[in-house]
Amino acid sequence: MISYLLRRLAFLAGSLFLAGVVIFLLLRLLPGDPANSLLSVGATPEQIAAARHEIGSDRPLPEQFVTWLGQLATFDLGNSFISSLPVGPEITSRLDVTVPLTLLSFLLAVVIAVPVGFVAARRSATWYGTLINGISQLGIAVPVFWIGMILITVFALRLGVLPAGGFPQDGWALPGEALTSLALPVITVALVMSASLVRYVRSAALDVLGSDYLRTARALGSSFNRAMWRHGMRNGAVPVVSVLGIELATTLLGAVVVETVFALPGLGSLLAQAVAQHDYPTVQGVLFVSTFAVLVIGFLSDVAQRLIDPRLRGRLSGGAR
Repeated sequence: MISYLLRRLAFLAGSLFLAGVVIFLLLRLLPGDPANSLLSVGATPEQIAAARHEIGSDRPLPEQFVTWLGQLATFDLGNSFISSLPVGPEITSRLDVTVPLTLLSFLLAVVIAVPVGFVAARRSATWYGTLINGISQLGIAVPVFWIGMILITVFALRLGVLPAGGFPQDGWALPGEALTSLALPVITVALVMSASLVRYVRSAALDVLGSDYLRTARALGSSFNRAMWRHGMRNGAVPVVSVLGIELATTLLGAVVVETVFALPGLGSLLAQAVAQHDYPTVQGVLFVSTFAVLVIGFLSDVAQRLIDPRLRGRLSGGAR
């Protein structure tokens, strides 16, 4: 297991480096000159050249990339071209919105999807089992921003029980207000995520319900609940854990859409603003932090699967020999 963890950590570091190269190069291929964001309309060529020198965009790309890597090595994401403020603290402040939004949505989706998916599998031959499966298929096809607008129309504009968007200026100083402002965004993301998770939970539960080991346990006198708890839960959890990691990473990356719909000051809105202003350090910082989070989630998900399923650990030890 230790050898596996070391290999996975090396793979994580290599993937992060390649992601940094891709992020850096793709930003330089975008149309537009970041120096223009610092100047007013009608700037002279001399002023543009001075602005490029100030932000360092006139230097060769390899030199810019090496400088950026050096900053990353010291946990420095650079300074914004627009505000000249450090990017790191700005991203950290935005994470106060994005991380709770992602985690609360994830937890709510799991609470919805696991029991509903199991019921859909256990009662797959009934009308409501078929109905659950159909609704989950429909939920996957519905865009997240459309669900958000529907929830805003119903609960904010018509009923007036929840705010349509925004976040308290004092942040989490007043937890009640902060949670209330995140209620509709969390429900929006959770509904979309749970629709996808229900299908995977249903599929995993169907495999367990049709397995020989579960039938054998029942034949030896175990009740259904006891047999599921002792034999079915662990086997069914392995594929679900993998999907949970993917869904959590997808939710984090999709925050830009939800935060835009609900006007939340998170990473998504910061990224959208930075892209519009050609603020390369901020865009690089947000994308790099998001990529790092996604890779870490994938790493933890993979490790969790091997801790749950002894067969995977056996393959690792067999491969090591």
